[in-house]
Amino acid sequence: MRIDDTKNLPPLWLSAIPLITLVALIIIVLIYMPDDALGGASQLALIVASSVCVAISMLWCHTPWETFEEGIKKTVGDAAISILILLMIGVMSSTWMVSGVVPTFIYYGVQFMSPTFFLPCACIISALISVMTGTSWTTIATIGIALLGIGNALGIPEALSAGAIISGAYFGDKMSPMSDTTVLASSMASADLFSHIRYMMYTTAPSITISLLLYLFIGLGFSGTDMEITTYTEGLSGTFNITLWTMLVPLFTAVLIYKKVSSMLTLILSSCFACLCALFTQSSLVAGIGGGSEVTASSLLSGIMTTCYTSTNIDTGVAEINNLVSTRGMAGMLNTVWLILCAMCFGSCMVTSQMLKSLTRILLRAIHSTVSLVTSTVCSGLLLNMVMGDQFLSIIMNASIFREEYERRGYRPELLSRSTEDSSTVTSVLVPWTACGMTQSTVLGVPTIVYLPFCFFNLISPVMSCIVAALGFVPTPQKTNENTIK
Repeated sequence: MRIDDTKNLPPLWLSAIPLITLVALIIIVLIYMPDDALGGASQLALIVASSVCVAISMLWCHTPWETFEEGIKKTVGDAAISILILLMIGVMSSTWMVSGVVPTFIYYGVQFMSPTFFLPCACIISALISVMTGTSWTTIATIGIALLGIGNALGIPEALSAGAIISGAYFGDKMSPMSDTTVLASSMASADLFSHIRYMMYTTAPSITISLLLYLFIGLGFSGTDMEITTYTEGLSGTFNITLWTMLVPLFTAVLIYKKVSSMLTLILSSCFACLCALFTQSSLVAGIGGGSEVTASSLLSGIMTTCYTSTNIDTGVAEINNLVSTRGMAGMLNTVWLILCAMCFGSCMVTSQMLKSLTRILLRAIHSTVSLVTSTVCSGLLLNMVMGDQFLSIIMNASIFREEYERRGYRPELLSRSTEDSSTVTSVLVPWTACGMTQSTVLGVPTIVYLPFCFFNLISPVMSCIVAALGFVPTPQKTNENTIK
């Protein structure tokens, strides 16, 4: 859209009504129904806001319903592959858990603990587990709680422990191909998933390196006796066959990613390999999941299928470990799929009615260079988190607002997806009234405002995104037509 092309656009005040409606409904949801925010309440808010948008456009601008219908069909159709990827992510994360990949890593990882090195270790462990599981929420709610308890026993202040855990968890969430936010950001910007992840290394690697150095420097002020974590390691080893052979699964996946195999095929092959690994290394556990008291072909088949498509609850004898090793399968991704469909419906209606153009032309007036474009995207992501209270909605809206401008200027979609993740994904947990902020403060028992100063990675990432853009480390521009702005 040309900045001066305002002809036939709805007036700004009218275009703001659907967005204000959505924000008001989201606030109501977060205040009165926080537990159902992702279970249906936010989705309903999006549908209501979409209806308001359509009604206003049909009555005021006389836009026919058929136009909206076609726009929704196209938008949802374009999201089909992303939805399939999300479902396969549910399969992959579950098979990695049941096959013993994640438990083996945790078993060895938690044994390298000391007061001096606890903070960087907690950050690294949270990061690696989050990369492997694809979710910061599960990482924080499980191993994060355990790490917080270890930190307390070692005399580490809770605010510092929580900051290190959250920093690591959101690094992993951001860089994991199994993360729904990573898939969402790349799909909304029309960027290849693994290409998106590679380009994020320009901003993410410096951010996590600086964070680890800060945690190490702070940790030098602590000393004491190492804490025994026998109960934790025995709970894992008593349930899973802990063996380094399971590490062949992530190694195989890393090779596929290095070879630039398509996202969908990588997820399918990795999941199949994890299933095969589970049959050989965790046969008794798989049979138990399948409802069999003995290892038989029938119980193994049932166990593998159950792991892939629905939730599993494995009893290790330790409540914290039970929460950690429980899986969701494809069924666990349905709320996210539901939210994405409703959000894309809202975004499509805002685009079709041209209300989004009316709202964004003000933001676009201030953009004159790569740095100002990236800075505007980063600031917009933070503001959308503060206004909308949800990182998924922030990612969707941020990518929708700037996508056309990035295309018009000839930038690759990875620059948009990276800038969006550097802001919308990592800052959501720093806002007390967002779903992420409320959840993590409740789970860890540490108020958002208390752990916020020590979430170094989350604080550094948005700034690093702007610095890297200023230094010129941006994806190579695509070939564009004569109207492209250099």
